[in-house]
Amino acid sequence: MSTRLPRIKAKDLIKVAQKLGFEFDRQSGSHAVYYRKSDHRRIVVPIHPGKIIKPKTLLGIIKDLGLEPDEFRDLL
Repeated sequence: MSTRLPRIKAKDLIKVAQKLGFEFDRQSGSHAVYYRKSDHRRIVVPIHPGKIIKPKTLLGIIKDLGLEPDEFRDLL
C-alpha cells in the first residue's frame, strides 16, 4: 500500500469518524470536538471550509481515532 496520506477536507474526515461511532460534542472557534462514549476517545477536527487538512495534523487525528493510515484510507 501507499504510504502517502490522502488529501482530504474536514467534512470527509468527519464522515469517517461518524462511521466509527464518534458523535459531535462541541465546537470552539474553528475546532470541532467529536467523542465516542464506548471507549472515551475524542478527536479535534479543524473546520476550515474548502481547505485540505495538513498531513501531520491528519496523521495525529488518525492516531487519535485508533487507526493506522491504511485502515483510515479503506474507510474513505
